[in-house]
Amino acid sequence: MALTEICMIRHGETNWNKEKRIQGNTDIPLNETGKSQAEVCCAAAKQFEPTVLITSPLARAKVTAEIINKDLRLPLHEMKAFVERSYGDAEGMTIEDRNRYFPDREDIPNVETFEDLKQRGLKGLEEVCERYPDERVLIVSHGALINSLLSVISKGELGTGITFLQNTSITKFAHENGEWRVIDYNNTDHLAAVNE
Repeated sequence: MALTEICMIRHGETNWNKEKRIQGNTDIPLNETGKSQAEVCCAAAKQFEPTVLITSPLARAKVTAEIINKDLRLPLHEMKAFVERSYGDAEGMTIEDRNRYFPDREDIPNVETFEDLKQRGLKGLEEVCERYPDERVLIVSHGALINSLLSVISKGELGTGITFLQNTSITKFAHENGEWRVIDYNNTDHLAAVNE
């Protein structure tokens, strides 16, 4: 049976990350720290020896992927399945304001439901496994999306509401014999130089 290994990297830092603002589908660029994080992520990405590179179409993920790809030199594929969760009317708010105005996070006008997010992410991963069996796939995506997948694959032990994923942290999954498993999550060993 095919073994597909998936390495998911959360994009580098943006000013909205720094200000603890909710980004969602709002297309905010990387800041200088985010670019540096992506640079130091190159070696870790190379160690994974990816054969396929996929990114969310949002600029913060795409530019992170482009920086990481300087050494890898792989064709870069965009997949909408891995775009960040839409937070509807809460986008642009600080987390503090969101909690004040929308104490029930699922009750935000125009928000993508957690259930829909999980289904979209999982469908994306399944599509990747069908398209790239026996490959090592590197995907640059977003915190809420990766966390929702961690929730599903770990059966609620990790992920949304439990795990905070840092910028350019690395999370790995494996898919074999129709089963998913978590190999590693929120690995930031490569960031020691940037975060000192």
